[in-house]
Parts: sequence; C-alpha cells; structure tokens
Amino acid sequence: MTEGLLTAAYIIASILFILSLRGLSHPESARSGNIYGMSGMLIAVIATILGSQSASVEAILVAMIIGGVIGAVVAMRVEMTGMPQLVAILHSFVGLAAVLVGYANYLDPAAASHFSGAAKTIHDVEIFLGILIGAVTFTGSVIAFGKLQAVIGSKPLLLPARHWLNLGLGLASIWLGIEFVNASTVSEGATILAMMTIIALAFGVHMVMAIGGADMPVVVSMLNSYSGWAAAATGFMLSNDLLIITGALVGSSGAILSYIMSKAMNRSFISVIAGGFGTTSGGGSSAEVEGETVSITAEETAGLLREAKSIVIVPGYGMAVAQAQHPIAEITKRLRANGANVRFGIHPVAGRLPGHMNVLLAEARVPYDIVLEMDEINGDLPNTDIVLVIGANDTVNPAAKDDPNSPIAGMPVVEVWNAKNVIVMKRGMASGYAGVANPLFFKENTRMLFGDAKDGVDTILREL
Repeated sequence: MTEGLLTAAYIIASILFILSLRGLSHPESARSGNIYGMSGMLIAVIATILGSQSASVEAILVAMIIGGVIGAVVAMRVEMTGMPQLVAILHSFVGLAAVLVGYANYLDPAAASHFSGAAKTIHDVEIFLGILIGAVTFTGSVIAFGKLQAVIGSKPLLLPARHWLNLGLGLASIWLGIEFVNASTVSEGATILAMMTIIALAFGVHMVMAIGGADMPVVVSMLNSYSGWAAAATGFMLSNDLLIITGALVGSSGAILSYIMSKAMNRSFISVIAGGFGTTSGGGSSAEVEGETVSITAEETAGLLREAKSIVIVPGYGMAVAQAQHPIAEITKRLRANGANVRFGIHPVAGRLPGHMNVLLAEARVPYDIVLEMDEINGDLPNTDIVLVIGANDTVNPAAKDDPNSPIAGMPVVEVWNAKNVIVMKRGMASGYAGVANPLFFKENTRMLFGDAKDGVDTILREL
C-alpha cells in the first residue's frame, strides 16, 4: 500500500472514530456509534498491516487470530454485571502493550538509528512517557478489576503520609526521566527505564488501592483516559498518526467523562488524577443507624402500584445481577396503560459503570423519554406517590447528605425518601459496595420487600 493510500485510510478511520464517539453520546444512536467504531478499527488494522512498516504480516495475523478468539469467547461469556470488570482488565492490556512497545522500540537498533540530536531527545521523552503512563494504567487497572470482582476489599488503603509517598514517586519519575534522556548508552538507559517502570507499577497499585469502592466507576473512567494517553504516546513513539489521533480521542473523552462524574459525585477532579480520590470525604466514623424496618409483600406492593398515579423506579446493581430489567419493562408498560405516570431515575454511577442501567433498560425496550437522570428526577420526588428502589443502595443513601462523617458524604444521591412512599427491593440488610449502612431502610415511609429482585418483580407482574 502506498503512503497516499495509507494516509487516506487513516483519515477515513479517524472520521469514523469521531462519528463513533458522537453516536455513543445518546442511547438512540449508540448502536450506530458502535458500528462506526468497529468499521474504523477494521480499516485501520487492514491499512496498517498492508503498510510499508509491517515486517511480518504472517506473525501479525497469527497474533490477531489468537487475540480475536480469546476476545470473542470472553465477550460471549461475560454477563452485563461483569462489564465493569471486563472494561477494567481491557484497560490493563492497553497499558501493558504500551510498556512492551516502548521497550521494544528503545532496544531496537534500527529504530534508534533514525534519530539524532533534538529529535532523539524528543523520541526518548516519548518512550519514557509511553512506558510511564502504560505501567500506571496496567497495575491500576488490575487493582480496579480486583476490587470490582470482590477479590480485593472495597475499603480504601490509607497508608501513613500517602500523599507524600505519591509526591515522592512523582519526583523520582521526573528525575529518572532527566537521567534517561541524558543516558550515554542503551544499557544505561534500559536500567533507568526498568527503575522507572517499577516505580510506575507501584504508583498504579497505590493510587487505586487508596480509592474507596463507592468511587470505582470514576476510577474505571479515569483509567480509560490513561489508556488513551498511553496509546497516544505510543503513536508519537512509532510516528503513527492514527494511533496518536485515536489515543487522544480516548484520552480526552475519558478525561471529560471523569470530570463530569466527579462533579456528579461532588468530588475533586484533581484528586482523581493525584490518586487521592475517595479518601477525603468523611472525616470520622459513620453514625450508627438504629430503628426497625417494616416489611411488605410483593402482592401488597402490586396493590399499591395499581393505585398510584405517579411512580418512579430507581434501578441499581441488584437489578443487573438479578437480570430483572425485562419484567420491570413489562410492569412499566402495564402501569402506564393503567394511566400511571411511570418514570425511571438513574444515578450517574448506578451499576458501577456509567450508563450501565441505561443499557439494561434500553435492552428491555424501556422508552428513552421516561429514563431520566438524577438531577431531572429529584425535584419531582416530593410529588411522587411511590418510589420503587430495585437493588440500589449507596445511590439512594441519605447519609450522603445528612452524615458529614460518612465515606460517601457530599455525594449527590437520588433523594427517594422525599416521596410519599418508598419500597426497597433487596435481598437483605447488607450494606452497599461502599460498606455504609443505609438509614433509608428505617424511615417511616419506607417498606422493605426482601428477596431476589427477579422473583419479586415476577410476582408483582403476575399480580398486575
């Protein structure tokens, strides 16, 4: 493939990637957004393989087949509830790839011979940054996967002088970067790179370990941004324009999403980048929650829903685990046919991944126009007859507003307790992912419908 055709293919792929991001901004256009993205990636891969820089097409094809088979098997087996974990571990692969490409490029004599003087200095900086960001992304994503998979505890690891530790690791990386650029031999530079890589791997672990479980959705978004910047640095390293564009798109969109989610959770965006996220809210221990819960049956719940004129449904991770979105959609249809005004209230981080609940409801064909964001629904809750909470916990916890010592203090939540009646569907009284007790369960207008969410909504559906 000539350089002109390669450039044209890269331009087309870049346009498709931009259209993909635009399509993914709304549920109605998300499917076309995915198609644009896949088409752009197909064009990019084919153009790169046929380009003049590909030395061994056979080896590339073998690697692609192996990776493609593994990816297809994993994608078909993963449940929707496991998507956050899958996204996190895929980010780790991007980071690891950046590290390996950086080392291979630095140790390749042919690659080094193309640069001299200022160009070599710039190239070395690109290698250093690519490996640094990639190593942080790799270990940070692995720890995020472990927390989401419950292999690692959700509580933040708050080491003494942790901020000074982060500062020290950062300063050490800067010093090593200066030494790396001034290294006189390849072996000396490789030794410095190895030292920096160890520091970056350690920083990735410490950064995510210091983040509480309730804030993990933002961490996944942040790591997505890091993986994009690692890819962009790799693109500069390899002089690949498309990789630079793609990495910049992923990095900037991930950073914007992290900023939006930080604002939605009343957290500091700078703290996200610095690795102190989730460690500053709540200065002491949470207040003890006392009282008695009042239970309700699914049959009684169906009776109350049948009589209600205004209903808000607040789904959470429990609905995803129970795969209860389809009967919920059918319940919504029947209640609306009965004349009720039924809407959904979605917290920005419900389900441990941005948009998780929206995807589940779209899969069950719930109309987009009745699925509202938290800010849109909170003002209407005082005029709502019944709020049905399905598997949500931290995102409807009044302690976020009432208890300044709570680990989730300051986080905006769906203020369901302001409704006339609240029915909470939950397996038991266990705390949510943040490990915080929920005073909502003990309020006078709250009724607890215990049991599996799928069984509960199926019973309600039959009664309706």
